[in-house]
Amino acid sequence: MRSNHSYRLFIAEKPSLARAIADVLPKPHQKGNGFIKASNGDIVSWCIGHLLEQATPEIYDPKYKKWVMSDLPIVPEKWILMPKDNTKKQFNILVDLINSADQIVHAGDPDREGQLLVDEVLNYCQLPPSKRKAIQRCLISDLNASAVEKSLQQLRNNQDFIPLSTSALARARADWLYGINMSRLCTIVGQKNGYRGVLSIGRVQTPILGLVVRRDLEIAQFVPKPFYEVFAVLQTKDNETFKAKWQPSEACAPYQDEEGRVLVKKLAENVCQRIKGKPGTIDKVSNKKKELAPPMPFNLSALQIEMARKNGLSAQDVLDICQSLYEKHKLITYPRSDCRFLPEDHLKQIMGVKSAIENNCPELQTAIDQANFTLRSKAWNNKKVEAHHAIIPTLRKTKMTILSDNEKAVYQVIATQYLAQFYPAYKYAELQIDVDIQGGKFIAKANQMLDEGWKSLFRSKNYQTDADDNETNGLLTKLVKKGETVQCVDTELLSKETQPPRAFTDATLLSAMTGIARFVKDPEIKKILRETDGLGTEATRAGIIELLFKRQFLTRQGKTIRSTDVGKNLILSLPDIMSMPDMTAHWELQLDEISKKEFSYQQFMHQLNLSLLELVNQLKNARLNIRS
Repeated sequence: MRSNHSYRLFIAEKPSLARAIADVLPKPHQKGNGFIKASNGDIVSWCIGHLLEQATPEIYDPKYKKWVMSDLPIVPEKWILMPKDNTKKQFNILVDLINSADQIVHAGDPDREGQLLVDEVLNYCQLPPSKRKAIQRCLISDLNASAVEKSLQQLRNNQDFIPLSTSALARARADWLYGINMSRLCTIVGQKNGYRGVLSIGRVQTPILGLVVRRDLEIAQFVPKPFYEVFAVLQTKDNETFKAKWQPSEACAPYQDEEGRVLVKKLAENVCQRIKGKPGTIDKVSNKKKELAPPMPFNLSALQIEMARKNGLSAQDVLDICQSLYEKHKLITYPRSDCRFLPEDHLKQIMGVKSAIENNCPELQTAIDQANFTLRSKAWNNKKVEAHHAIIPTLRKTKMTILSDNEKAVYQVIATQYLAQFYPAYKYAELQIDVDIQGGKFIAKANQMLDEGWKSLFRSKNYQTDADDNETNGLLTKLVKKGETVQCVDTELLSKETQPPRAFTDATLLSAMTGIARFVKDPEIKKILRETDGLGTEATRAGIIELLFKRQFLTRQGKTIRSTDVGKNLILSLPDIMSMPDMTAHWELQLDEISKKEFSYQQFMHQLNLSLLELVNQLKNARLNIRS
């Protein structure tokens, strides 16, 4: 037994998590000022997000109150964290509890930000080494009592999570260094050139603005070009017809654009004249049977993209709804997850989750009845799960009348994606017939569904997959064979126009942020990023997009996201390195490597400081043509 003066202290990231922990500790409870005490002496207290913040430049040196070019770059020798004014009371309560606690359990959210925000308070307290080494870590991703109890039985040593914390610390300091120095630099240069406001620059926000500005410019500068496609209407010996599309040969290259589209109508007309009424020979017949596995359970970005596409919700809307479903209603697991896999231990809960969905979503009863709960998708994989797992429904049952319409919609989408794990693969045949007509190559493609599998779940939901992308064709009921002769009974000449790229929407901008490799120029970085890409983190993306609206760099036009004149002029005035995603995408990759002990904090900060110095020297005498 502990003495009356020694106790175990749980530190949660937010009051909602603290209450969930306290609920499973021995009762009766005593509510204190900023903490809850259990009958066995255990105490649960909480942060309110980050209780500490980076000191502003003038704290390091009063001269930094004035924005002067010669002071840049500002790089602190020793970093200072300060208690936030609006949460100082809770901070002081927590520090007292930490200093007098016998044993400490870190119960921040299970991600790098959650790791850092409790660790930084613990570091501030300068605990003796023995007490620091004894700190335990509790990972909670489901606020229901049984899940919390289970997490309390699986405590780990907090030292195991130092790399995660170091990665978050490097990110916070990189954001401070880049944001403070580049915003001051660009504002000073902008003011020299007549701009009266403050120009906010960010390690992640500026490249995102760059993506939107470049897309808007492509749309504005786009000149439509006509192009032509030729189809042969072919008849088999059994009088079945199908269409095959002409594939221009290398000799046609001078008449094509970079995407291989034929731009000269005369060439297309000549092909039609040459083949009409002529026989063709089947060169190749390929009939591949393919399978498409069910879509994986959601991480936050995938869910935000789906809800933006389906319901027009912004990234911030979805994050707020998810926080409410997690904290207030306890209906879903931890939402700020970047993982789409599930721990194998969760297999034991399948029937419990099924029962909860049945209760909460009567609309999904048919989907549940048709599911096969003995099937196992590739979602269950311990090797792919780190601090947190995919977002799925919890075992919680509730009256759905207490939810808003948007909360119901998000819950139902999460539940449907979970149920998809218990459906067989979508099976289809991919048919391709290559035909030679008068020396020209023509190809007919078609997909034929063999087994609807998991797609039956999404039938009415306008859900598209890679298997749907091929144009459909009148399928041959009797397949032709290689070497057979067919007759070209007619031709079709389609006249089309090239289309401008589409303006970004919430869904496509998020998709661009999570698949940033597509927009990176450097082939080496592009190659590395294909596996671990992403601008910002799951938890920060929504906030960064909202910040660009707040700074009036972006604006909404209906469902599209467009750049304002100030946003455009800023990007056009900056060096490419600041507005292209290459540099910050590379940093994101290194931050990920720090969390896996594959890269060091020192290397990261050293490279960052060199880049800052280079940018300051490059921009000192630049012209920023931005009008207020």
